[in-house]
Amino acid sequence: MRTRLLAASLTALAAVSLAACSSSGSGSASSSASNSNKVTAAAGSPTDAAATASGGATPGSTTPATTAPGTSAPADPSTPGTDGSAPAKPAPPADAGLPAKPDAGLTGKVVAALNAVDPAIVGGKPDQVVEQARKQCQAMYRFPKDSAKLVQLAEQHFTSPDHPQGFGPDTAAKINDALRATLCPPQR
Repeated sequence: MRTRLLAASLTALAAVSLAACSSSGSGSASSSASNSNKVTAAAGSPTDAAATASGGATPGSTTPATTAPGTSAPADPSTPGTDGSAPAKPAPPADAGLPAKPDAGLTGKVVAALNAVDPAIVGGKPDQVVEQARKQCQAMYRFPKDSAKLVQLAEQHFTSPDHPQGFGPDTAAKINDALRATLCPPQR
């Protein structure tokens, strides 16, 4: 074990000496010796110094790996774009697909369309039903091709005291059609 430590220390000393000579331009032994002492003192032990000089970490050491001067850091696959691939697509904003609050004219059209499906949907609360309609539009934006999911979400968004579990899948599909025709922006 001591032989390995001595060999690692000597290898590290030689690597640091060569790096110091090539980077400083002067080949004096005293400057390279003082540089190797700085590495040994900074790393804490000859084994850590060898690991630091060779660019790796020793088993059980918590010292992060460093790179030699003039070399680039190894690619980190967990960081987007460092392995040569395109950066990850950013997540859409939380309000993506949420239409703006409608004016009085559009609110009237939405309420009329939902009343045509079933008057109990609005239930005398047009402001509340328009907010639920906006949320359903956002769901339509997020799941444009999943009609079963949209029916399920419409049943969750549109409830009443007489229909606490929603109005059923047929009515939910009609609600989605009414919202597509009035409030929700066209599918992407």
